[in-house]
Amino acid sequence: MVNTISHVIRRRARGLVLSGLCLGLAACAADKGPPLENFTPKEIFDRAEYELETGDLEDSARYFSEVERLYPYSEWAKRALIMQAFALHADRKYEDARAAAQRYIDFYPADEDAAYAQYLLALTYYDQIGEVGRDQGITFQALQALRTVIERYPDSQYSRSAILKFDLAFDHLAGKEMEIGRYYLKRGHYAAAVNRFRVVVEDFQTTSHTPEALHRLVEANLAMGLTNEAQTAGAILGYNYQGSDWYQDSFTLLTGQGLLLEPAGQSWLRGIWRQSVQGRWL
Repeated sequence: MVNTISHVIRRRARGLVLSGLCLGLAACAADKGPPLENFTPKEIFDRAEYELETGDLEDSARYFSEVERLYPYSEWAKRALIMQAFALHADRKYEDARAAAQRYIDFYPADEDAAYAQYLLALTYYDQIGEVGRDQGITFQALQALRTVIERYPDSQYSRSAILKFDLAFDHLAGKEMEIGRYYLKRGHYAAAVNRFRVVVEDFQTTSHTPEALHRLVEANLAMGLTNEAQTAGAILGYNYQGSDWYQDSFTLLTGQGLLLEPAGQSWLRGIWRQSVQGRWL
């Protein structure tokens, strides 16, 4: 009981000290008190943490950056730099967060928080994937940064999360190809649509979009009168995804025209059939 009371007293005392410190630093920020140079790195760091806890991300990042600026070679500067990157990322200032995270990696490559800095850097790309419309450059950058986490820090606590996000970003790229392919298909630009669906089947085979891509290839090739290609796409779909609704749709389309779901002809799809079904790469 005595220990519990003492702990509460210490917490309240620390809160009073921190509140006073925050008021003093706030006065500095408003040019009403002594300059920040008069405070220790720990005091400025504590103020930055206080602002972070209260939700003022902008001021938090600013105070963390001041620790780095005023005490660049101290242990506090190292801690402040990674926290600065965290606060900037939380504030969605992705370019600034990326710069801070990269600076940490450059200055402290062997530090235990280097893995987190690299993961945070990857998140500055990953978190923007949904905001970039048809421009997929940011997605490729996210994939590259996430791959770095996975390969450079395979035993870190961030590796598993990076793998999951890598798969989602990869799936996103395939989804964009499908979106464009559907656009062309709907407007009767069948050759352009086939090119997009081909990218998914050849380069994104492990994503969730492959069954639909194969079905759309059936649709587009039938529309162009390329029955061999349509049959082969249906055969691949039937072999790998027979339980999917896309297979049922392709089965209805092909059999409705008296066609079988079997490989035919010597198109690029026949090569996919050999690879995925027969295990032959030549």
